[in-house]
Amino acid sequence: MKNILIVAILFLTQLTHSQEDSTRGYKVKVGDQSPKLNFSLMDGTSITNENLKGKVVVLQFTASWCSVCRKEMPHLEKEVWQQFKNDDFILIGIDLKETPEKVKHFIEQMKVTYPFAIDSDGTLFESFTLPNAGVTRNIVLNKQGEIIFLSRLYEEKEFAEMISIIDATLKKP
Repeated sequence: MKNILIVAILFLTQLTHSQEDSTRGYKVKVGDQSPKLNFSLMDGTSITNENLKGKVVVLQFTASWCSVCRKEMPHLEKEVWQQFKNDDFILIGIDLKETPEKVKHFIEQMKVTYPFAIDSDGTLFESFTLPNAGVTRNIVLNKQGEIIFLSRLYEEKEFAEMISIIDATLKKP
């Protein structure tokens, strides 16, 4: 009986792991409409699906303890935010489950100027991801709120692809 239980646990662990591999930890996919958005930036600005319509949007899920996030953020600042911020575009950093004080310090350390929000309980993150998924994710929405790109971790080729998609989408009428 004990052996059957161990085999069952191993099978379920492998099944869960392989499912996450194929989805990269997302429960949404390219082509889906964005889940409901209703949160505030750290400056108090309200963000909803409705007030993002007409903009290309990047939602960057991050955290101060994440080394890959720290590696990616200077690239997001320079190659995405500074390049597109004067277009119909917004990049929103969304810190996962940290205090406002910690997030302010994190933003200062990373020298980023794009807007930030705090997902204090993780519900916004979990509207896009499977349970226990890791951060360092960029979700790109077109002007109609449809998901057009999903990234996981920071990889230069994928990051360049994201920039190309943002640029091409901004050029569409």
